[in-house]
Amino acid sequence: MKYFHLLWTALFRRKTRTLFTLLSVVAAFLLFGLLNSVRTAFANVGGDVAGVDRLVTMSKLSFTVSLPKSLLPRIQTVPGVAAVSYANWFGGFYQDPKNSFPNEAVAENFLDLFPEFVLPDEQREAFRRTRSGAVIGASLARRFHWKIGDKIPLQATAFPQKNGSNTWTFDLVGIFHGRDPQTQEGILFFHWDYFNEATQFGGGNSVGWYEVKLADRKQADPVAQRIDALSFDSDHETKTQTEQSVTAALVSQFADIGLIVGAIMGAVFFTLVLLTGNTMAQAVRERIPELAVLKTIGFSNVSILVLVLGEAVLMLFLGGATGMALASVIVDIVRQKLGSSIPLASLAGSTWLLGVAFMVAIGLIVGALPALRGMRLRIVEALAGR
Repeated sequence: MKYFHLLWTALFRRKTRTLFTLLSVVAAFLLFGLLNSVRTAFANVGGDVAGVDRLVTMSKLSFTVSLPKSLLPRIQTVPGVAAVSYANWFGGFYQDPKNSFPNEAVAENFLDLFPEFVLPDEQREAFRRTRSGAVIGASLARRFHWKIGDKIPLQATAFPQKNGSNTWTFDLVGIFHGRDPQTQEGILFFHWDYFNEATQFGGGNSVGWYEVKLADRKQADPVAQRIDALSFDSDHETKTQTEQSVTAALVSQFADIGLIVGAIMGAVFFTLVLLTGNTMAQAVRERIPELAVLKTIGFSNVSILVLVLGEAVLMLFLGGATGMALASVIVDIVRQKLGSSIPLASLAGSTWLLGVAFMVAIGLIVGALPALRGMRLRIVEALAGR
């Protein structure tokens, strides 16, 4: 570290060039932090359901395939199940397709399984009594400036009413708040009975999925297996898993998150190597006489090699650490906004270690050729300008 002042002075010899290069490094590692948090989240939500107290039972074929309502009493009898409810995806939007948000038709006891949704007792009772009633999250109410007593018309994308209309009108009777910042508040719930009676596809025989409350979260795995065994080898086989696993599975049907993140980061880091490599080559080329002077006063070839490599690594570390720190802040903010329904992991220690490894590796790669040139420099030729 006794030569750190030399590295710092050399790095900021051309302040404008260094500043723009550092901004490029910051942008690259900011993107790395954001994308890797997504990749890590989806990689960690697998089939293991241990440690959770609520499961989701869906069709094994696809989330678009309904399940028979007759499964409800059978799931209720499974040892380890404390409560069961059901729901159906609706997929409506408000006024414009751009104003889309999660909206679901739910059973009467659905909200009882979600203690993270804090809804006043009088509003909960109003929801039970109002056939066309709906409750929404606080963030959704703020987004559209809705208040209790408003009528909310949603345009159906897949479930027209029996009268042929695509407009479903709900009476807003309750607004819930999340118990913690991670709770999803941007959602609307309305009665499954109302949906089932009014939709053209109603009939009372099928639901979208089941929510299962566990008596003991330590028994999540065996309970999930027992539930799936109920419909094994039938025309409605199920798959029971955590809510985050369901979200990950839905996304994976449209894209391979790991492959996409890897491809993007490969392109970003390849471009970064070219950019920072060009910066280091120019910097060393301009300082050839200075390197010759350092050799003249006693710096060895190895010392020159280490100085140039250290400068490259320092540049990558300054920009990379700044970028990942920004990514950490942004990820935490986004997680608070999105809630737990969207898998997004905070920047863990493993992500930081991987980021530092990339900083060092890229620094060594881009500094290698300029460092070798400096190490092999002949003093007489350098001072003569050759």
